Amino acid sequence: MKRILGTAVLFGLFSVRAADIPYYGEMTNEYQRERCQLEIKTSDGATNLPVLIFFHGGGLSGGKKHFPKMNFSNLVVVTAGYRLSPKVTYPVFIQDAAAATTWVLKNIGNYGGDPKRVYISGHSAGGYLAAMVGMDPQWLQANGVSNLELAGIIPISGQMTTHFNVKKMLGDRGPMYRPLITPEAPLYHCASNLPPVCLITGDRKIEWKCRVEENQLLAVSLKAVGCPRVEFHEVPKENHGSIGTAAMPIVRKFIGLDVE
Repeated sequence: MKRILGTAVLFGLFSVRAADIPYYGEMTNEYQRERCQLEIKTSDGATNLPVLIFFHGGGLSGGKKHFPKMNFSNLVVVTAGYRLSPKVTYPVFIQDAAAATTWVLKNIGNYGGDPKRVYISGHSAGGYLAAMVGMDPQWLQANGVSNLELAGIIPISGQMTTHFNVKKMLGDRGPMYRPLITPEAPLYHCASNLPPVCLITGDRKIEWKCRVEENQLLAVSLKAVGCPRVEFHEVPKENHGSIGTAAMPIVRKFIGLDVE
């Protein structure tokens, strides 16, 4: 059952918040019930607004769902939790992100969102999850929907090679920064028919090592295979942490809001 937490003034508008919404039909254990929930913020009386799904960071082993610091006007924002290592291993967190995305595609019309304008995003590990769910068709197909139903994919400082913790889970003992491009990497799934993609990172001088370069490689590769709309943004003076907030004006513009 959803729980309405009330309203709060955000950027001059009333934002209605619904929380504690389970995105699985059945929960098998207490940890799943604890983690696999989502929250929604939207403007009071909203109808057919674009939707942003946001997954938190934390290396797939930490963190919890939270709303990004941004302008919520004319936008429905959904934040979803997911299960973490070491309590679960690959690919449970991707399956959770796909289940949350499926719930949004099927139900967000009841909360003022347009199911045809759903964008998937996240910061750091959440950006990796957004890219995997949005680019590798198998995760949403398992739930009877398609990644092509998404309006866009917006990873923020996500790892586009195989995530360093996923490598360890799968038995790799190489150095942390040795890049692998396996089926567990967004880069592996470059295709011409993907939804629009917007890749955002901080400044390569102060970002996580290799993060800017691998996102830039993904952008170049997507363009090379014919993906019709690809953007890459390296934001000066922002580090791996601060880009989570600094990216939000770019996110809104990519969605079609705040366009000059």
